[in-house]
Amino acid sequence: MNVPERIQEKLAALAPESLEILDESGQHIGHEGAKSGGGHYQLIIVSRQFSGKPIQLRHRMVYDALGTMMQKEIHALAIKAYAPDEI
Repeated sequence: MNVPERIQEKLAALAPESLEILDESGQHIGHEGAKSGGGHYQLIIVSRQFSGKPIQLRHRMVYDALGTMMQKEIHALAIKAYAPDEI
């Protein structure tokens, strides 16, 4: 299973209504973080679980769901997290 598929699998815990994962790793070849194998990703996620929560907590929820992936497979993650009524 590749990294975007693993990200999708882990984020299923947040019951996303919509999820988009963009792999931008190719744009960072030679970057210090890329040398260790960690990729660069952009994430757009919509979940009812984000309703009424501040952006910092939404990001924490994503990081918690991804767990140890943030230590090895993911070097950088740009997150856009929305509740359904914000779209």
